[in-house]
Amino acid sequence: MAAVDKNSAGVGERQYHIGVAPGEVSTVALLPGDPFRVPLVAEFLSEVQTVAHQREHLTMTGLYKGRRITATSTGMGCPSTAIAVEELVRVGVTSFIRVGSSAGLQAGVRPGDLLVSEGALRNDGTTAAYVHPGFPAVPDLEITRSLASVAQELVDGTETRVHSGINASDDAFYAETPEWIAELNRIGVLNVEMESAALYVVARLRGVRAGMICSTSSNLFDGTSLYGDIKPALKEGWMRSIEAALETAVRLEL
Repeated sequence: MAAVDKNSAGVGERQYHIGVAPGEVSTVALLPGDPFRVPLVAEFLSEVQTVAHQREHLTMTGLYKGRRITATSTGMGCPSTAIAVEELVRVGVTSFIRVGSSAGLQAGVRPGDLLVSEGALRNDGTTAAYVHPGFPAVPDLEITRSLASVAQELVDGTETRVHSGINASDDAFYAETPEWIAELNRIGVLNVEMESAALYVVARLRGVRAGMICSTSSNLFDGTSLYGDIKPALKEGWMRSIEAALETAVRLEL
């Protein structure tokens, strides 16, 4: 008997965790973390269909400006994100754009501002199981440039700002100490979230493209509370990040 080779398991079949089969998704997928934000993506789409909802993974597919778009929630953290990306690749997705929330780490980053990732500091355990510790977690350059450009178009004339830079991907939300936050700030890390490292590494290994644009939920460096009265700004940022991702998908024909 031979051990199971998970690299080839499930290719071209209905996927075990996300419940999606070939033909049910687009070649491009937007990836919010929270399943309750998948319907926010669907607000921009027509002819929307709910494809599957298993565990933390809700998938909907519809049309944006005539182009088929899929949205799948990853859940929180790199482990479930890696599973979602692996399984979406197995059913035909070739480009991914994460649209989520992230905490700012530099002065001047405010709730609702848009954050475009240029790469991730891999402070997670999932990517360590995939690649050498020195392997970079970087997004697709063309997608990243488009996200930054479109985001700036969307905020022109408003008080919202677009920031681009390196983010951190952490595993343990409540283990982020003041010392760790201060160190990330010192070395110029723009923001911190929990999923992009896995997205970028798995995408590179599987030969597909990935990028990320987030709405700022809080600023951990200057003390803007995650639990304060920031929800209207955060949701407005979510909607702008989704629109920037959708426009990028159309303009680049992902």
